[in-house]
Amino acid sequence: MAKIRYRYNPESLSYDKVKTSVKSTVIKALTFIGISLVIVATYIVGLSSFLSTPKEKALSHELNRVTFNYKILQQRVDQIDLTLSDMQQRDDNIYRTVFELDPIPQSIRQAGIGGVNRYEALEGYINSGLMIDMSTKVDKITRQMYVQSKSYDELIERIKNRELILATKPAIQPIDNKDLKRTASGYGWRTHPIYKDRRFHHGMDFTAPTGTDIYATGDGRVTAVGYNGGLGNRVIVDHGFGYETVYAHMSKFSVKVGDVVKRGQVIGYVGNTGDSTGPHLHYEVHKSGRSVNPVNYYYEDLSPEEYALILDLANSGEMYD
Repeated sequence: MAKIRYRYNPESLSYDKVKTSVKSTVIKALTFIGISLVIVATYIVGLSSFLSTPKEKALSHELNRVTFNYKILQQRVDQIDLTLSDMQQRDDNIYRTVFELDPIPQSIRQAGIGGVNRYEALEGYINSGLMIDMSTKVDKITRQMYVQSKSYDELIERIKNRELILATKPAIQPIDNKDLKRTASGYGWRTHPIYKDRRFHHGMDFTAPTGTDIYATGDGRVTAVGYNGGLGNRVIVDHGFGYETVYAHMSKFSVKVGDVVKRGQVIGYVGNTGDSTGPHLHYEVHKSGRSVNPVNYYYEDLSPEEYALILDLANSGEMYD
């Protein structure tokens, strides 16, 4: 039974019965409900800061596990990167050196990929930095492994051609010089005998009488025969695999352009043509377009003791061109 409420009336000095309207009752009810909802919502929000639902707990656990696995994977990727770096060092400094291949430039090994942002789809997440860093490292390793695999393909091809390389590579002295007494000037900076200025001598000089046989120092193909300024009459032989030899100041030729020659074959004769102060042979070895010291390419002719002796003779000998 609803309670009957009274209000004191000071005019009549009596209590009047309070009459409640439907509108007033509805307003009071809605107010009560609204306040109750606010209190409940505040309570729920407050509890959610400290308590998680089972689903939220499962998702949080899953996120922690994925993050942990990512970090483990990152450590493994870093280890793979170190191993690949060691392979690259061995490839450049051992394998490619042994088989006389130039090292692969770092600009090629470390080449990146330009253009659009490749990792845009990974942005905007809590662990975007971790995922982008991992993807960048994996892409870098993938590119470097591709370059390394191509290098190994080149090495395998060089190994297959090893016998041919040994036959074509310059390996003997270009004239008969068993006692080494014909060794004149060596490779390096010298005073020119005619012009009296300091010049780099790109080959070795061998003194010998005019008409002395000159030999091809390795198998190859003749690419040039004729007079060439200060070098006088000269022959160039292309041995393949980056090697080329030059024979200068000759008196006569015994080959022509296009001839295939064998190591030890006579290709011409010592002379005194061009800028020369006496009969001699000027001999050069080129590797990949650059002159190199010919003294390192007589290994089929010289013992270790003879090699040491010819080094001394070349450094102290007289320059003829």
